[in-house]
Amino acid sequence: MSRPRKALGQHFLRDPGILRRIAEALDPQPGETILEIGPGPGGLTSQLAGRGFHLIAIERDHDLVPGLRDRFPGVTIVEGDALEEDWHRLAAGPFAIIGNIPYNITSPLIDQALRPPRPRRIVYLVQKEVAQRLAAVPGGKEYGALTVGVQSVATVERLFRVPAGAFHPPPKVDSALIRLTPREVPLISDEEVAPFRRFVVGLFGFRRKQVGRALRELTGWEAERAVQVIRRVGLIETSRMETVAPGGFVALFREVASVL
Repeated sequence: MSRPRKALGQHFLRDPGILRRIAEALDPQPGETILEIGPGPGGLTSQLAGRGFHLIAIERDHDLVPGLRDRFPGVTIVEGDALEEDWHRLAAGPFAIIGNIPYNITSPLIDQALRPPRPRRIVYLVQKEVAQRLAAVPGGKEYGALTVGVQSVATVERLFRVPAGAFHPPPKVDSALIRLTPREVPLISDEEVAPFRRFVVGLFGFRRKQVGRALRELTGWEAERAVQVIRRVGLIETSRMETVAPGGFVALFREVASVL
């Protein structure tokens, strides 16, 4: 039995029933390419292999790679760091992404998965609190910059919880399965993604303040100018940041960009 390595943030999920549910959540289609991030000892890989699609698994732990290649001769096993590999080159066409990903690199792996051209679907097993933030709705305490950034380009579903005891070794927190489906028409263009994210993160840096005050702090504008810009996009300057929907942030971003 493979021993998880703490340095790599490994927690192996071995429950066949849960692994089957994760694979089914991706709804893989014959003829497409599936990219699995961090197969570990191959629990999820065993649920995905042999279904009529091209499966590529990226594994960083060199000790696990030989066993994966022996066990799954029909799967392309790539030894490397998923954050350093070119996923689009590996897939070479339409693809979907799945993985039980390390908690410590969840955000970078979400960012990489959502880089254009985006996959058909992304299914990740993540820390429960992260899943709550990703799927949050305006007005909730979990709603924040991460929520807005991801939901501006994809719809988010929180599917089910996976208790810590299902892993070896058990992590300190529960996990949850999320499914991201990139929007056919994103709220923000590919060229706008990076500056939009900086804008939203900047505003949420003043989370406890009202939208008008936060915009003034971020831009250095006088109150009257900030209020005019906010009202032009249909927002209320006294609203709290966590009540503004992703579309509202997009409209505000574009209005601010147009007058800077």
